Amino acid sequence: MLNYIWLGLMLCAVVIGGATGHLKDVTDGAFAVAEGAVMKIALPLAGIMALWLGIMRLAEKSGMVRVLARALRPVMTRLFPEVPPEHPAMGSMLMNMAANMLGLSNAATPLGLRAMKDLDSLNPRPGTATNAMCTFLAINTSSIQLIPVTAVAILAVNKSINPSSIIGPAFIASMIATACAIVAVKFFEKLPAFRLPPAPAAELTSNAAETRTESVGVIEPASTPPLARWGAPALIAYFIFFAWFFFGWLIFPKHFAYVPFDLPRYSTILRMNLPGDGTGVRVVKTVSALAIPMMLTFFPLYAAARRINVYWEFVEGAKEGFQVILRIIPNLVAILVAIGMFRGAGGIDLLTRKLTPILSVVHFPPELLPMAIMRPLSGSGSLGVFTDLVAQFGPDHILSRTAGTMYGSTETTFYVLAVYFGAVGIKRTRHAVLAGLVADAASLIASVYICKLVFG
Repeated sequence: MLNYIWLGLMLCAVVIGGATGHLKDVTDGAFAVAEGAVMKIALPLAGIMALWLGIMRLAEKSGMVRVLARALRPVMTRLFPEVPPEHPAMGSMLMNMAANMLGLSNAATPLGLRAMKDLDSLNPRPGTATNAMCTFLAINTSSIQLIPVTAVAILAVNKSINPSSIIGPAFIASMIATACAIVAVKFFEKLPAFRLPPAPAAELTSNAAETRTESVGVIEPASTPPLARWGAPALIAYFIFFAWFFFGWLIFPKHFAYVPFDLPRYSTILRMNLPGDGTGVRVVKTVSALAIPMMLTFFPLYAAARRINVYWEFVEGAKEGFQVILRIIPNLVAILVAIGMFRGAGGIDLLTRKLTPILSVVHFPPELLPMAIMRPLSGSGSLGVFTDLVAQFGPDHILSRTAGTMYGSTETTFYVLAVYFGAVGIKRTRHAVLAGLVADAASLIASVYICKLVFG
């Protein structure tokens, strides 16, 4: 399906651009987006990938991934029955989902790419997405969001009286989207059109076997060294330290207004002291602020306590990051260029005009249609539409809050599909695109009606 969507976007861009006199914009959009895909997305992502894949290797070598997978085995085995309970893919997917829920995009993408590589090590049909891959992608594109950090920040910067008001609606809308994604992906995989072809005679082809060899594999309990004598006291002291930060920021925010080390943007949101913040919101914000520093230090410390050579194991894991990026770049350029051309030709505006009369019948605000169309295609484009709506109607208008809920409860589906499937060379995406779009539609519709109920 991705094949036809890509071709359709390219052809429509040229036809619409020629008819409207925007062929130069189509050309400029193609070259600008191609450059941006490599220089602004792929290259910065390479370093982040190396960092998180190094941390993931330490988590696997220390046995922590296996512990996480066992903790949620009943849920994960129902969602992914084709994946062995002890396989590293279970832990990788869990960590990716947790990062997505907390809004830690810098961690979620590398962890998701590692999970996709682990899933591909079980794939007997190289180039064809398995049911587990499609399910993981559907959940990823509709991930439950505890705090829509970027949307809240945009409203706060524009001086909203209660920018955190969209947190509840975004959480509910993303839950609905995730439920619809799971139902859709499980339904589509049973249809004849999306049924998997017969597996090769051998259990795995040579390519899949090579991927399995590169992957860390299932770590047997005996392969994990025992905890060093100093390990337990060090880990206890470590958790006491972070508990002190957690409760200090939560209970005495004024006394902890300074930050002794440079946290990511989430610390800025944490210290905004937003009006209307309840205890639950502050807890989630505090967890989000501490999550990355804790993950970056806990896994190396735990691995060291297990007598693992943390530096060299980290380096070995980090090497995979650059290999993954090289496989991603062509797919990233392909999908983003098609979207850039379509947008430059005025295709988004044309769709908006044509669909407005139809959506008015179901009381979908026409002002939000550009946001609904842009969100699955482009993260930066949808952020621009959201920012423009806030500037036009004000940060506390129901349309601005609804757009913020849409932005916070959906994902750029085509970007995620291109990056994740491109990393493992998947060419036949089967029902992943359709399931992701179903999740997007569910979230967008839910956002409109939930915000009408909440904000009137």
